[in-house]
Amino acid sequence: MAAPLGGMFSGQPPGPPQAPPGLPGQASLLQAAPGAPRPSNSTLVDELESSFEACFASLVSQDYVNGTDQEEIRTGVDQCIQKFLDIARQTECFFLQKRLQLSVQKPEQVIKEDVSELRNELQRKDALVQKHLTKLRHWQQGPKGIKCAAQNTSQQPSGLLRIPQAGICQHPCTSEANVSKGQRHSAYEWAGA
Repeated sequence: MAAPLGGMFSGQPPGPPQAPPGLPGQASLLQAAPGAPRPSNSTLVDELESSFEACFASLVSQDYVNGTDQEEIRTGVDQCIQKFLDIARQTECFFLQKRLQLSVQKPEQVIKEDVSELRNELQRKDALVQKHLTKLRHWQQGPKGIKCAAQNTSQQPSGLLRIPQAGICQHPCTSEANVSKGQRHSAYEWAGA
């Protein structure tokens, strides 16, 4: 993959500029853009990095702290940001061209990447569903415990108060078999109405 990028990243010798196969007449984005001369050893990534640093430098420059005109400061910052955005667009176009070349030369690779992304999305959504189911089960245990406590106190003699242990309810309405069959008693029935 390093060879087709032709010196896009630092540490690689810049290769000769080539027109992308399948796209005749288009120059590589590593070449100088019209109206913007580019040094021979500079790449888009280097320029993007330097323009990003220039944005911060313009914001923290001592010249601006010493009380220069606000309009001058704004103009300087706007120019730096505009240059950064232009180079970012050029870099994005470069990678989109490489992606297009890859999709033409190796369409199965693009399909594999799409399938992988879809699998990752399904796993993420399955994990989210499991998280919500766990929370749902937790919150469903609350009403069962309240119903059992109300039922146990209503069946005991009035002088004795027995608090059931947390999570242990032996009433038939809360057994898994009856819950799955839909034989759950309503709160209205527990009230003795």
